[in-house]
Amino acid sequence: MAKITGNFAMACIHAAILYVYVMTVANAARVMPVHPYMQEQEKPISNIFDTSKYGILQLGNGLANTPQMGWNSWNYFACDINEKVIKETANALISTGLAKLGYIYVNIDDCWSEASRDSEGQLIPDSKSFPSGIKDLADYVHSEGLKLGIYSDAGAFTCQKRPGSLKHEFDDAALFASWGVDYLKYDNCFNLGIEPEKRYPPMRDAINATGHTIFYSLCEWGVNDPALWAGKIGNSWRTTNDINDSWASLTETVDINDKWASYAGPGGWNDPDSLEVGNGGMTYQEYRAHFSIWALMKAPLLIGCDVRNMTAETFEIISNEEVIAVNQDALGVQGRKVFAYGPDGCYQIWAGPLSRHRLAVALWNRCSKIATITAKWAALGLESSNSVSVRDLWKKLKIEDYGLNIGDESG
Repeated sequence: MAKITGNFAMACIHAAILYVYVMTVANAARVMPVHPYMQEQEKPISNIFDTSKYGILQLGNGLANTPQMGWNSWNYFACDINEKVIKETANALISTGLAKLGYIYVNIDDCWSEASRDSEGQLIPDSKSFPSGIKDLADYVHSEGLKLGIYSDAGAFTCQKRPGSLKHEFDDAALFASWGVDYLKYDNCFNLGIEPEKRYPPMRDAINATGHTIFYSLCEWGVNDPALWAGKIGNSWRTTNDINDSWASLTETVDINDKWASYAGPGGWNDPDSLEVGNGGMTYQEYRAHFSIWALMKAPLLIGCDVRNMTAETFEIISNEEVIAVNQDALGVQGRKVFAYGPDGCYQIWAGPLSRHRLAVALWNRCSKIATITAKWAALGLESSNSVSVRDLWKKLKIEDYGLNIGDESG
């Protein structure tokens, strides 16, 4: 192993990111040493590698040992969904090899149901979009070795004004279970002003009563700081408002989600929303940064583009096995921002511990100009005497094989 001590650096353009494993970290226990977050000319304001809040109120339904991976229909299709799209998406996950990488959930978002319940108060799949019904669709998805997700709302209506599940939790959970649904995204529209802490537990109880295991994803938008209370209720919880396909939305979402790092872990994860990679609103570098930071933050990796027609660049990003491995690492500690400097703190270092004495580190240029970003050992919780091996997860090479100061602009 080549000896690298003290720091390493990269020169990169806007949005470029160096994403590495740092090998030979002294402590690989889940509760890592606590090190101060450092920002130039500011006092320490928080801690990294602090998992003290994790596990206080974990749901413990046997799911979400690692963040969920799959696909969600909303970011690309919105309401323009039907059973043909869902089946073709399942086929694409298989044919591209994405399913083998862990993308196993095929999640239908809003607009799958009719505008009203039937005479017995049951939800009905839209007869034009899903003429074969959800049970048939679930059977098809299961036959491909995948899992089917569905959407509802902890309110009177969904966000697109279809029937919500508030006050119908037990009927709807039983219906979803009878269809073989594996995943429920539960939104927050038309909530009648009732506190989310009161609206979300009934669906948990209803799901448990079915005896059918369903991944429970709370989509409360971070309004009432769900990281503080949702661990005992669901397997993941949205910490932010909806993301959109822009750099500004991406960076804002990341910064909000970062606040809640110490509450995430196996069984329950902070959710900064589905991926926008491949939807066309950002550059290749920005999308690569997007995927890198989601993986480091242990965010759900739910593809949000049309995987039936994605570009080679999009596939390259979302299929990087080494980056996915950071997200799915068994240690399950959410990485976070550990150092920021430069104009408005736009030169950033993010890091998080991994199993087997490793550390994942991202050097991220959020400025508009080329900059050299340096990661000092102290910012990573390492001693100055530590000797490490560093591997670039995008170039898939050891850094000592091509130099510490990365002069090209590929990030």
